[in-house]
Amino acid sequence: MLGIVVINFVLLNAAPGNVVDAMVGQMGAADPEFVARMTTKFNLDQPVWTRLGYYLWNIVRLDLGTSHFYNMPVRTLILERLAATALLMFSSIGLAFAIGVIAGVAAARRFNTVWDNLISLAALVFYATPVFWIGLLMLVLFSVKLEILPIGGMSTIGASLGLWASVRDVVWHLLLPMTTLALFYIATYTRLMRSSMLEVLHLDFVRTARAKGMPERRVAYKHVLRNALLPVVTMVGVQMGSMLGGSVVVESLFGWPGLGQLAYDSVIQRDFNVLLGILFMSSAVVLGVNLLVDLVYAWLDPRIELG
Repeated sequence: MLGIVVINFVLLNAAPGNVVDAMVGQMGAADPEFVARMTTKFNLDQPVWTRLGYYLWNIVRLDLGTSHFYNMPVRTLILERLAATALLMFSSIGLAFAIGVIAGVAAARRFNTVWDNLISLAALVFYATPVFWIGLLMLVLFSVKLEILPIGGMSTIGASLGLWASVRDVVWHLLLPMTTLALFYIATYTRLMRSSMLEVLHLDFVRTARAKGMPERRVAYKHVLRNALLPVVTMVGVQMGSMLGGSVVVESLFGWPGLGQLAYDSVIQRDFNVLLGILFMSSAVVLGVNLLVDLVYAWLDPRIELG
């Protein structure tokens, strides 16, 4: 975490432009005295290593600073948006994992048949298609042409709904962004699960189980599936970071009020305190998920011992 925090801070401060430049651009013009006063107020006149020291000390106290654009604590701003991004990310990764595993197992069990070719072709198409293009097509089809699903946002504005009606409303708004973000990962997990299943199917312990007369269905789901899941579980942990990056595109496209949309706005406004806070929280989530993946490994594979 220390390495991530230092690298993020140095890279962002090495980029051209700062919050004062963004403020002056919005105002159209400003006198040198105002620029100097704002530069001093935001400590931008200090050397980068001095500001890094202050920032690390604040991180230790869990103080992420104040947003210059929103004029509120960064921690409060992030916590307001965190639930929306977490809902989008974990629902997308759960959907992708479930469908990817089912499709991969179905393709491997019907190797070299029409079903295998169709599943592999669909996975290849979704893997090669950009996420933003899929999102735009789904918006045009389901929201504009068919008018089935809402075009954006997380809930119906101005609606006075009860608890369960509110939950259904959020799920209704979640369908398009969740599916758009999940399609690429469904393709990835399908291809990986198929190849992993085919590899495990030819191992010695599988031949032994078949020689004992065990039904093919039980061999596939009791012995092969559990071992074939290991590479897919690894990929879930690795791709948490890239899914956070993909959520920026999806949230901007569908107007989903999460950290991705906030990060995009922070880049435009040069509000680096907010951006650093988002990167810090995102890194913590990715590290936590990778730790969880290691624990799931020990559960899936008894040969791995927990120290």
